[in-house]
Amino acid sequence: MLDSNVKELLIGIVGEGNVNDSSESRLAYSYDATPNFQSLPDAVVMPNSTEEVRKILKVCNDCQIPVVPRGSGTNLCAGTCPTEGGVVLVFNKMNRILEIDEENLTVTVQPGTITQEMIKAVEEKGLFYPPDPSSMKISTIGGNLNENSGGLRGLKYGVTRDYVLGIQVVLPNGNVFRTGGKLAKDVAGYDLTRLFVGSEGTLGVITEATLKLVPMPETKKTMLAIYDDIDAAAKTVSKIIANKVIPATLEFLDHPTLEVVEDFAKIGLPTYAEAVLLIEQDGALEVVERDMEKIMRICEEEHAISVDVAKSDEEAAALCTARRSALSALARMKPTTILEDATVPRSKVAQMVKAVNEIAGKYDVKICTFGHAGDGNLHPTCMTDVRDKDELKRVEKAFEEIFAKAIELGGTITGEHGVGEMKSPYLEWKLGREGIEAMRGLKAAFDPNGIMNPGKMFAKDSRKRVVVGV
Repeated sequence: MLDSNVKELLIGIVGEGNVNDSSESRLAYSYDATPNFQSLPDAVVMPNSTEEVRKILKVCNDCQIPVVPRGSGTNLCAGTCPTEGGVVLVFNKMNRILEIDEENLTVTVQPGTITQEMIKAVEEKGLFYPPDPSSMKISTIGGNLNENSGGLRGLKYGVTRDYVLGIQVVLPNGNVFRTGGKLAKDVAGYDLTRLFVGSEGTLGVITEATLKLVPMPETKKTMLAIYDDIDAAAKTVSKIIANKVIPATLEFLDHPTLEVVEDFAKIGLPTYAEAVLLIEQDGALEVVERDMEKIMRICEEEHAISVDVAKSDEEAAALCTARRSALSALARMKPTTILEDATVPRSKVAQMVKAVNEIAGKYDVKICTFGHAGDGNLHPTCMTDVRDKDELKRVEKAFEEIFAKAIELGGTITGEHGVGEMKSPYLEWKLGREGIEAMRGLKAAFDPNGIMNPGKMFAKDSRKRVVVGV
């Protein structure tokens, strides 16, 4: 629990109704979407402005109280689980779209803005914000920034970081500064914007962001390619890119995932198939038609048993919605669902899919694989039960081998979910000891007292899926 003097200081900053330390409030913010990570914070604080954030951080820094910035808690790496207690900062009251600038093609928002609400607002102006995490109906822009969220359109359009032009940041000592702006070019000093995006709240608090928009694509078409061989589907992905076609979406679902998603969505997915590719292209009509014809030919050359273009916008939307529902569908199968993301070069997708299946067999666990195959970002997902300690140990061993294999193939331990608490034991596998030390140096420079989201990102001795402090 917070010291009574500290609590009074925080109430003086944000008002009594915005500091909650009841058991109910603390429990509600003791976990995020990551399975089996939970720890009670000392209090939940809801600021109304950047100035209030500045004052809160100053108090917490002086008293060396941990601070965990939090969006909607949809992350899957225990990135917003307050594993060392402290104050959870919630931005429900800093949720405004401050400006949509149609001349400079930018939108400026506060961190509590819901991603889909912002997307809807800019689309009403005929503009387009491409990053589309599957959680966008409830995720916040602040959470997207901290995790550098990706999405289905990442192959063609990139991830959140690629659309952040400038941010306002509050450091632990209370200093406030801005980076970037509504600029097409800016090389003044270090690129602090890109440093803070994806830093998982370990360096400071982002209280405002200016994001790049692009014109709305003229048209789009959606295609479903069905395969009776997983390798053929994976090889198709590499061949499409090698033929210099970059679809807006190039998604992969294996047979077990198809079965579960169809049972959930009931839209007529081919549950007999070993794998499917969901492919979407957008842009000028003549470009879309040319690209889709080329993609269809490649799919057929790689032995797709059928290739069909959606006949209506409704059919296309149903296919994309089904893909976005994969996690929800899988989560119904067993009490615990562990969804990971390992990313490899596109040319290695077939090898990675094969390795995941072999590893699942080796440890006698069921792993469904789906994901953004076009950018090599796969989501091996295991349905298990945390109460089955023996199976859980086998699941952990399986994922350790999956991460090791991804690195061996020139990939990484996470493409979009972040490191957080969950993958911190593996970060050194990717960066090496020297890389970890460089990151620690940056952390110490911005946050010398170590109050910002402590216990996240840096390597630990072992991976833990435990409930603590509850």
